[in-house]
Amino acid sequence: MWICYSFATMVIRMRHTRSHTANRRSHHALKAPNLAVCKNCGSQHRPHHMCLDCGFYNGRIVLDLAAKKKDREARIQAKRDARKGQESTEEAPAQTPATV
Repeated sequence: MWICYSFATMVIRMRHTRSHTANRRSHHALKAPNLAVCKNCGSQHRPHHMCLDCGFYNGRIVLDLAAKKKDREARIQAKRDARKGQESTEEAPAQTPATV
């Protein structure tokens, strides 16, 4: 004799109640990060971390963000100029009028 069981008809023996599930999930909430105020620029940053806006930590400059931004803009501008130079050399033969 063969007995066929389906998973749809099974009953969970040790079912978790709604309150037990809610108690377990009560610890899953995310906490808001603690933030400190930068003494140099006044923006908020994580405690014991460098300020991401001005680069100061503990009253001294750790990373010169202004120079870093200036270098980044110079690199981007150089890439743009190089790209414009390539486009102008590629388009130059196409712009000459065709003789008939």
